[in-house]
Amino acid sequence: MTRPVAAPSGRPPLPRARGRGLAVAAALLCVAGLVLLGQGVWIPAKAALAQGLLERAFARTLAGEGAVRPWPWADTVPVARIVFPRLGEAYVALAGSSGQALAFGPGHVEGTPEAGEPGTAVYAAHRDTQFRSLGRLVPGDAIAVVRRDGRTARFRVTGRRIVRWDASGLDPHAPGRRLVLATCWPLDGLVQGPDRLLVEAEEDAPTEP
Repeated sequence: MTRPVAAPSGRPPLPRARGRGLAVAAALLCVAGLVLLGQGVWIPAKAALAQGLLERAFARTLAGEGAVRPWPWADTVPVARIVFPRLGEAYVALAGSSGQALAFGPGHVEGTPEAGEPGTAVYAAHRDTQFRSLGRLVPGDAIAVVRRDGRTARFRVTGRRIVRWDASGLDPHAPGRRLVLATCWPLDGLVQGPDRLLVEAEEDAPTEP
């Protein structure tokens, strides 16, 4: 019986079928890695491109053209611009918090008031696009929300907390004028989990015309 020739490492060579299987598995892992890498680049790029279109549509809204769609097939419209002055960042928010809306920008959560009105206005966005900077906001930071009617609501960050998505305790009808910005937690997570980061703020000054 002929013995297999030992490999340079001193171990017997792998059977051909097993070797081919490992090669195929390695190739599939490489492809999967490239797909994930492509998604990681594409999602932020798409969000950045969308913000340019949303900014143009929102400017037209502020100019008095009414609700302007950012692109012809859009099923939502821009309703506010959220500004983080200390960070030098600003993002246009869309009406509604559906997955389709959040793919392009922050969403004004249904059933919550507009920023600056009595109650708690809530905006949500993805942690790897517009709201990736929420972790850099600290108590005392200013947040401005320019509304579609041209008025500006100003808030001051009071704190943040981590909650389960179904146990936030948020009451849109709570007394006062408050703002909550929400995103997935942890901020560097690769898969969606049950936790959310809430950055909470209170009105800093009466809403300006």
